Amino acid sequence: MPSSTSRIAVPCRAARAWFGALLLAAGATLLPAAPVAAQVRELPDFSELVERVGPSVVNIRTLERGGGARAALGGMLPREVDPQLEEFLRRFGIPMPNRRGNPNPGATPPGSEDEPAQQRGVGSGFVISADGYVMTNSHVVEGADEIVVTLTDKREFKARVVGSDKRTDVAVVKIEGASLPPALKVGDVSRLKVGEWVVAIGSPFGLDSTVTAGIVSAKQRDTGDYLPLLQTDVAINPGNSGGPLLNLRGEVVGINSQIFSRSGGYMGIAFAIPMDEAMRVADQLRTVGRVIRGKIGVSIGPVTKDIAESSGIGKPLGAIVSGLEAGGPADKAGIEAGDIITKVDGRAVERSSDLPRIVGATKPGARAMLQVFRRGNYREVPVTVAEFEADRPARRAAAEPGAAPAPTTKTALGLAVSDVPEAQKRELKLKGGVRVDTVDGAAARANLQEGDIILTLDNQEVTDARQFAALVGKLDRSKPVNVMFRRGQWTSFTSIRAAKP
Repeated sequence: MPSSTSRIAVPCRAARAWFGALLLAAGATLLPAAPVAAQVRELPDFSELVERVGPSVVNIRTLERGGGARAALGGMLPREVDPQLEEFLRRFGIPMPNRRGNPNPGATPPGSEDEPAQQRGVGSGFVISADGYVMTNSHVVEGADEIVVTLTDKREFKARVVGSDKRTDVAVVKIEGASLPPALKVGDVSRLKVGEWVVAIGSPFGLDSTVTAGIVSAKQRDTGDYLPLLQTDVAINPGNSGGPLLNLRGEVVGINSQIFSRSGGYMGIAFAIPMDEAMRVADQLRTVGRVIRGKIGVSIGPVTKDIAESSGIGKPLGAIVSGLEAGGPADKAGIEAGDIITKVDGRAVERSSDLPRIVGATKPGARAMLQVFRRGNYREVPVTVAEFEADRPARRAAAEPGAAPAPTTKTALGLAVSDVPEAQKRELKLKGGVRVDTVDGAAARANLQEGDIILTLDNQEVTDARQFAALVGKLDRSKPVNVMFRRGQWTSFTSIRAAKP
């Protein structure tokens, strides 16, 4: 007689066979569980990448003499550093500034010839050519008296600045030495996808050769005048500035440059300069020592939904001209304040930030064709692009010898104005206007400044201070009023609401 054990085993085997047949009849497929090793392999392993490209990433220390050391780490730390963070940094030998601005009380007075160089900041960089050219951020090396580049093999080199461009925050420095690391390969930024893995290598808080990873969060972020930045969630902190952002092929696709932070440390959002744009800047810095940009002499603003509807253009696109440089290319070409620029040489200006980038990349002296929307119609306006120069402060003309100061007239707009001296009228080629002597209240909120010349008020030309006061007295104080003014060589518009009596 079969045992009880065998009697139980037979039905169980039959049940399993019956259940398997049922699943197959239903179209189900029995698959073995995936091995744990196979699942792990689906996640990226950065070790080989870091081992291969790590030696080409450098630590950059900047030193200065006189005035004591600034807040270390590229000036990105908050004014009041958390005590625990400060103690952590001290244990790693990272200098912290004294609260009174002198990092070493009782030492040689700042500015003395015997004063040793003090560490000013810490940043990162990477090799872009095997003969010693290193790329970093402009803000990392700005104002430094001495720059020290340290390789991963601990060799140190004094570096010289080849060129630096504040507007894009790109700088190139040069070191001299033998057996330098190879250049990092530049990746194709156009192939970079949102959600793609990226790696950063740098010196956060001075801790060199630190690797962090994350993904591309967004592209084309408008956070700068001339560069649309890459946004990532890679952990970036003070000291990472100037280091490379790499794809999984080990190609550099960006320069880690900025972070969004309320504390001075990482909060999940970081920005990098696209490498294709950075290389264009670096090539000019290496060849001519500066970046040559085009300009047409306009100040612009975004085309909002309200502006699009009121102007008749329909969609919020392009850049609206809010001001013109007197005698500049756009002024000479007949561009007017209120024009909406929609194309440059056939390239669409989707957003106002596109215009300075397109014009900036145009060679000075070249002739560009602007498509402009004005009072319900599109028109083509040719303009000769000029070279962009460094901003110069507006200079006030000196009063004529023996001339008494012009009397000041206070108005309800929050302004005190006076007649424009004849010498300044001749210099600026003006027929009238009033000079702003003091600014307060509504006028200050409208961004008017002392020294501005008001040319029109409520679409009426201003001749002198007395007439200006009379115009102000007739204003409807329940409505904003348009003001056209001159600042240096620029003519601009703003809107002010007069204070109620």
